[in-house]
Amino acid sequence: MTIKEIENQIIEEFDNFEDWMDKYNYIIEMGRECPMIDEKDKNEANLIKGCQSRVWFSANLVDGKMVFAADSDAVITKGIAYLLIRVLNNQTPQDIVNADLGFIEKIGLKEHLSPTRSNGLTAMLKQLKLYALAYTTMNK
Repeated sequence: MTIKEIENQIIEEFDNFEDWMDKYNYIIEMGRECPMIDEKDKNEANLIKGCQSRVWFSANLVDGKMVFAADSDAVITKGIAYLLIRVLNNQTPQDIVNADLGFIEKIGLKEHLSPTRSNGLTAMLKQLKLYALAYTTMNK
């Protein structure tokens, strides 16, 4: 699936919920599906700066596609990490760099997060795009 197709799928899923508490619960549930980062990768280098919680991401290039894993000490943050991974996993670095990720606005996620969690979301997005950018420049 393309990034856009996955984004549209997520938008449809979130449209099934009227109440933001239900959406938060859904995000928390999604965190249980998050590909777990290897314990050795839970280090300072993979720790996302700017998050209220501790959250780690790892990124690898496998057959020309990015493969991400994450973990967090907060269930909501882990769910948000999984949302991002779900959209960006198994995509090419170039597609990730070019993605606008408009689904975040469309589902209302940023506006329903506390300012510190919103900053954390921005930091996570920035780091995932930086991982992808690093792989695009390595392949030139």
